[in-house]
Amino acid sequence: MIDSPHSWPHWPEDVPTLAPWSAIRTSWDAHVDALWAQAVDGRAPVLSARFHRSLIDVNRARDDIDPTMLDAPWPGPLAPSDKSERGFGLIRRLALPGVPMYNHALPVGEVERRLAAYYDPYHTALTTLIESTQGRFGHCLHLDCHSMKSVGNAMNLDVGRPRPDVVVSDLYGQTAAPEVTQAVAQLLRDQGLSVSINDPYEGAELIRRHGQPMDHRHSLQIELNRGLYMDETLFTLTPGHGLLVQALRCMLDGLSAELNHLLQPQTKSSPDTWETT
Repeated sequence: MIDSPHSWPHWPEDVPTLAPWSAIRTSWDAHVDALWAQAVDGRAPVLSARFHRSLIDVNRARDDIDPTMLDAPWPGPLAPSDKSERGFGLIRRLALPGVPMYNHALPVGEVERRLAAYYDPYHTALTTLIESTQGRFGHCLHLDCHSMKSVGNAMNLDVGRPRPDVVVSDLYGQTAAPEVTQAVAQLLRDQGLSVSINDPYEGAELIRRHGQPMDHRHSLQIELNRGLYMDETLFTLTPGHGLLVQALRCMLDGLSAELNHLLQPQTKSSPDTWETT
């Protein structure tokens, strides 16, 4: 099953923000949900968020909150990550480098409202789909789908570095069996795409929370280079979109043929070796 957590383009009118829309929309994974839905063509469920990722990011830990953004102490422990430090934790502080989202501290109640209205329901829906899939087939492969700028900016660790066509991530082997990760990467390479694994993205909360390969639930994060399928300034589709849909469809065809073999119940016999049982 597939999820696209950052594909909703609209910012709610009742939430004031200092950042201009031209900056906010740069974090939007434009067209990703539709692109994957076309590639899947009804063969698997596609979960797509209906809230902007800058409002609250379901691909961050629930406690990844920058306390300096709040108007009062948070009612519990917080664990802000390096992403919060760089301005894009659970609640975005920056829309772009040097472009703040707000000119005021956020009420604690507002962040709690976003968690209850958006974050928790999304993870519940994803859990339900994964468990339903596993209940039907005995295992599940979850693809968490995103887009990335063709070159990293100052908010990224790879600032100024050109990116490959696709990045496949599994938190360095924690969220999927190695053979699953390698198979997906190779099937993408077979379509003429350049693919890296865990570089510059290693994966984040969605695969960390839902990928449990020892329990036959495998999760991969897939980042697609925006330059493959759209104008990165206008966010409009280019002819490359159709080519990418076809490439992903062929990858999924190949994956479907291998899936039962790849996802057979497995046990980890040593830190570096997986065996089929």
